[in-house]
Amino acid sequence: MNSTKHRAPALRPVARPEPPLAVRGATALWFTAVGAGVAESVLGVLGAIADGSPVLGLFVQIAFRALVYGGLFVVIDRYFRPGVRWSRWLLTGLLGTVGVASLVVGPIGWFLRDGDFGAIEWSASFVAFAAIRCVHLTAVISAIVLSFQADANRWFSGRPVRRTR
Repeated sequence: MNSTKHRAPALRPVARPEPPLAVRGATALWFTAVGAGVAESVLGVLGAIADGSPVLGLFVQIAFRALVYGGLFVVIDRYFRPGVRWSRWLLTGLLGTVGVASLVVGPIGWFLRDGDFGAIEWSASFVAFAAIRCVHLTAVISAIVLSFQADANRWFSGRPVRRTR
């Protein structure tokens, strides 16, 4: 009888170091942008309900936005934070171009059509919406800037990152 015992080598999981400060900040800002988008959607739905919009149309919009925001949340958490290269470009492309354009086209269009700041109805919903829009826009632009800092570039390239703590 052959009583040779084989021992499997003990494998310890190798943990990737924590992302650099620029990536952690960008991650928080991307989450802030998505949260602001959700908040804008909620305000929009409440306004549409108050205006008597059809419920089926609202349901389709809510479902679509839930898929988009859920997908963005997954990309930020599962791919951007760990340093997967394509996620940085996806977030920059989607939120940085299409997202920013959708945030500014309404106000720019209003300014070009009317541009009368004295005619603005300063209701609570208008102020809340404007404040959330400003947070949303600031978060996206700031996240893009942080996403392309030197430490973030090294993080997404897979090279060793200098500790910034």
